[in-house]
Amino acid sequence: MCRLLGYLGQPITLNPLLEEPEHSLIVQSYQPREMTSGVVNADGFGIGWYRPTTDTDPFTYKNILPIWSDINLPELSRYIQSNCILANIRSATPGQPTDLSNCQPFKHGHILFTHNGFIENFRHTLYRPIRNQLNDTAYQLIGGSTDSEHIFALFIHHLRNHVQTHLRDDREGEEGLQPSLELMTVALKDALTSLKNLATDRPIKISANLIVSNGREIIASRYAINTEPPTLYRTANHPRFPQSIIIASEPLFAGDWHLCQPQSLLTITNNLETHVIPI
Repeated sequence: MCRLLGYLGQPITLNPLLEEPEHSLIVQSYQPREMTSGVVNADGFGIGWYRPTTDTDPFTYKNILPIWSDINLPELSRYIQSNCILANIRSATPGQPTDLSNCQPFKHGHILFTHNGFIENFRHTLYRPIRNQLNDTAYQLIGGSTDSEHIFALFIHHLRNHVQTHLRDDREGEEGLQPSLELMTVALKDALTSLKNLATDRPIKISANLIVSNGREIIASRYAINTEPPTLYRTANHPRFPQSIIIASEPLFAGDWHLCQPQSLLTITNNLETHVIPI
């Protein structure tokens, strides 16, 4: 079970978010408080961010080392600045390889995506059924072997279908995908519904806490099937992070954190308006 976070707000460097909080992701990597499976998150990490002044595809930095042992991260964290950041520390499912292709966040066009959760016995349950649903673009995105990346591909499958319907455009391989918050919301709901439908005849547990961004807005889910969803919190306009919203698996610091509702989506607009949508 991984730990993740998302940030949207004023441009900041990475270190106040990733390193300085008393319960930062670095601390959570070796001393998490609310994980329901696993003990540490030492199987790699990843950070994704957008350039605040230029409309470009997002950037990612990943490593298969534990986040606490990466000697480059402190230097990068003082240099990189962004208004939209996603990060993940990984606790690999037993049997899954620890390599860069399995590190999150995943990206496609302007989209960044990260997942905390699992599909029970994934290789023997939904590995093939998910792949059978994917259009070619989504299928070709899969470079690793994790359930997380297959959920990402399922989301992209639905997203591209909605984008094409919205634009009446058949350019299946088109790069530069930058959909609206509305389209991302519909696609994420469809992806979660697809997971639920695939699990209907299989008594398996699925948890899908997801954070997705297009660089301007964020949508997150706290969702599970046949089990309790992992924790997911949010806080807004904290004195240390004014004019911003942070979403995280565990609170990073003392403050006014709110546990997100289970079986729901949380949307955050570019002017930081938040809306909760039941699933």
